[in-house]
Amino acid sequence: MPEITLILGGARSGKSARALALAAPPRAFIATAEAGDGEMAQRIARHKAERGEDWALIEAPLDLPAALAEAGGRTALVDCLTLWLSNLMAAGREPEAETARLIAALRAAQAPVILVSNEIGLGLVPMEPLSRRFRDEQGRLNQRIAAAADRVEFVAAGLPIRLK
Repeated sequence: MPEITLILGGARSGKSARALALAAPPRAFIATAEAGDGEMAQRIARHKAERGEDWALIEAPLDLPAALAEAGGRTALVDCLTLWLSNLMAAGREPEAETARLIAALRAAQAPVILVSNEIGLGLVPMEPLSRRFRDEQGRLNQRIAAAADRVEFVAAGLPIRLK
């Protein structure tokens, strides 16, 4: 069975660079971000330039299971679960059910899968109910994916720490 790797870290911790370094060709980049404004479009363009030309691109703001199936026999890099969760919640979808679908797709994957996610639970408790719900859902999502993963790393200051 192909290996599932989860890379966790804070903002600008180096988690995406670590994930890129682990992905062996042939590979597919599964993007969950959407360019909703100019700044986000610049971020997406910068990420695309960093990874180079030898990546297939699959855009999947909501349907990660279908994107993993589309990746087929290529190493799939999902960047990132935090934006995916935000997209799900904005679309009114149930994170727990969608996470179960994702885990089933991970188990059915034909090639290694690397997932990037933010660890957002290390700070203060948010003031607003929606922010608290998002933080809680992110924590549950990370726990469920970590349990399903073969390898889990935490990246801080560009340095990976193996957790599992």
